[in-house]
Amino acid sequence: MDGSQPINPYLSGNFAPVRDEVDIEMTVVGEIPAGLAGAYYRNGANPQFDQADDYHWFSGDGMIHGFFVEDGKVRYRNRFVRTPKWRAENAAGRRLFGTFGNPMTTDPSVLGTDSGVANTNIVWHGDRLLALEEGHMPFEMDPLTLESKGYLNAYRDRVTAHPKIDPETGEMVWFGYSIGQMPFTNTCAYGVTSASGEVLRRDNFEAPYSAMVHDFLVTRNHALFPILPLTGSLERAMKGLPPYAWEPEKGAFVGVMARNAGVETMRWFETEACYVFHPMNAWEEGSLIHADVMEYETAPLFPNADGSRGRNAPARLVRWTFDLAGASNQIRREPLDDMAGEFPRLDDRRAGLSYRHGWFAANAGRPGSVLFDAIAHVDLKSGRRAVCEFAPGDAPGEPVFVPRSADAAEGDGWLVATVYRGAENRSDFAVFDAQDVAAGPIATALMPRRVPFGFHGNWRPA
Repeated sequence: MDGSQPINPYLSGNFAPVRDEVDIEMTVVGEIPAGLAGAYYRNGANPQFDQADDYHWFSGDGMIHGFFVEDGKVRYRNRFVRTPKWRAENAAGRRLFGTFGNPMTTDPSVLGTDSGVANTNIVWHGDRLLALEEGHMPFEMDPLTLESKGYLNAYRDRVTAHPKIDPETGEMVWFGYSIGQMPFTNTCAYGVTSASGEVLRRDNFEAPYSAMVHDFLVTRNHALFPILPLTGSLERAMKGLPPYAWEPEKGAFVGVMARNAGVETMRWFETEACYVFHPMNAWEEGSLIHADVMEYETAPLFPNADGSRGRNAPARLVRWTFDLAGASNQIRREPLDDMAGEFPRLDDRRAGLSYRHGWFAANAGRPGSVLFDAIAHVDLKSGRRAVCEFAPGDAPGEPVFVPRSADAAEGDGWLVATVYRGAENRSDFAVFDAQDVAAGPIATALMPRRVPFGFHGNWRPA
């Protein structure tokens, strides 16, 4: 032993933050399609100050990376999300808040104040650009300058980082978990925002236990809430144990509720312990609801309740089926694809409806790693899968679908994604033909610097 301290893997390599905010005219190799015009925004954790040993990737300050595409050219701009937490720490010139706002590791001067980081997703809805993180309200950003505007107080409490936009009504359907003044409660919320951005509904309900509910599912007529055993516990945190931890003995539940009904009508379905960060889509077929999800055997990136290290098993695409007319509350589970992956996406014009095409960031050569090495396209009608594998050391982010036109057929369009180039320690903005992913990018905008690994992004059409 040399006495040196281990390096937090989420503060090194391309997980390490970038601290400056820049504007760059990017060099394009290939040809950006003439019909591709708009902005791709991607969010991610990017702490502005050095962190303590307990730093978790999910807890860093939000940074928006914007790629603005027009007339075959691409401009890049990045800006911090200037939340109250960011401003307080910026004024102090140092880290003040513990990981996930942990009071045991938070400076007494900011105890009880807002610890939001707005670091997980970025969504365009109701003519507003919303930076989202599941512990706080939506935070508005200017879509052109990426200037921070502030929280949308109409939401009143926590809102998911993964709302669903109904392609038929334009409504944004959302939920929140651990609602209330105390952390790690069993209380969840269900809400609806109109196409114009007005909050129409917010109703609370009680889940079987306190869990990290990262995402949920919405169909044309139903909302589904997965309560899976990545549990939250204030008592555990105050003992110096993990605030969030894997407890499979709690079981796994999914609450199913009609969107036009009250939360008191929730029906709870059950299955064996598993975890899902992200579903691909869900839809109805008579009395059945099908949900395609990236399912893990255990929750990755989080420890067991006693603080021991958890197991990072890979996620794979699985179909869950709920029979609303049946007497059983058991969920039927059916594997769809054996390639490890995450960040599943679809043509959002089919969100909540039956669909054929899906894409995800894949682990073709290193299952179980959080570093992706491929992008995959699955055709759920033919059962075929196409894969674009990247050079060793290169790593793509989440692929986002952009339709060729508003009335183009499902899946007719492009994928956009960031790609880290390991050998050069920099990143690219890549454009793929969504129906020919295996051919590789049809155009690439080159970055002279890197975009740190992050989470989710979305496209805003010009």
